[in-house]
Amino acid sequence: MRRRKRTIKTGGVLVKSQSQIEGIRASGKINTAVLDYVEQHICAGISTEQIDRWVYDTTTGMGAVPAPLHFEGFPKSVCTSLNQVVCHGIPSEKTILKEGDIINVDVSTIYKGYYSDASRMFCIGSVSQDKKRLVKAAREAVLVGLMEVKPWKPIGDMGHAIHMYVQSRGYSVVEDIGGHGVGLAFHEDPWVSYVAEKGSGELMVPGMVFTIEPMINMGSPDFYVDDSNGWTVYTEDGMPSAQWEVTVAVTQEGYEVLSY
Repeated sequence: MRRRKRTIKTGGVLVKSQSQIEGIRASGKINTAVLDYVEQHICAGISTEQIDRWVYDTTTGMGAVPAPLHFEGFPKSVCTSLNQVVCHGIPSEKTILKEGDIINVDVSTIYKGYYSDASRMFCIGSVSQDKKRLVKAAREAVLVGLMEVKPWKPIGDMGHAIHMYVQSRGYSVVEDIGGHGVGLAFHEDPWVSYVAEKGSGELMVPGMVFTIEPMINMGSPDFYVDDSNGWTVYTEDGMPSAQWEVTVAVTQEGYEVLSY
C-alpha cells in the first residue's frame, strides 16, 4: 500500500507487455503459494516473527525474494497487522497471536525482477461476530472492486464502488493510504484511491497492473503512524481494521487476478 502524495503524477502509468505480465504472473504464483503456506500453519500461540520466518524461508526456497525486506528501511520480510493495526505491522518475537485476534498478513514477492503483492486476513481461533463481519466486509469490498475493473473505464469507478459498499455496511475506508501500480517495481503509478469519485482517475487499459487493497475500519477512518518505528499504522480510535489485497491485470475482456 502507498501513502497518497500531495501531487499525483499523471501520464506515468506503465502498461505491461504480454511477456511482462507473464513474469508478474509467475511472481504472483509464488506470492500466492507463500500466503497459502501461512494459511495452513497460522494459529494461536505463535509469534509474528515466526510468520516472518515462514515467509522468508518459503519465498527464498522457491527462488524468489521477499520485496519488503530492507525496502526503504523496512526490517522484515512481511507485514503483520494485528487487530487495530491498519497496515505495516512489523513482525516481533514479543507479539504472540491469541484466541480472538484478527491479523492481516501482507506478502510481496520479487521473482526474476517482477513484483507481485497480496494480503489475507486470518481469524485466530474463536473470533467475535463483530470482527468476523468486518473481515467478511473487507473481503467483499475487493470483490465489489473487481466487478468494476473493465478496459477503458476510469479507475475511480472501482474506488467509488468500494467506498459505497463499505459505507452501506456501516464501516469506513482509510482515505490517505491506497493501492498502487505494481509489476516492474514495488510501487508504480497509479496511486489507487478507494474513496474516489465516479468517473475520476486514469482509464483502466489492457496491460495495466495494480493492487486492490482497501483498508476497512470498524470505526473512524483516521489513523496515526507509530513514532517509534515510522512504519506501523494504527486506527486513531483503537478499533479493529481489516484488509484483503490482490494484484490484478486489466485485460481486453475485463481482468485477471495475478496474486491473491
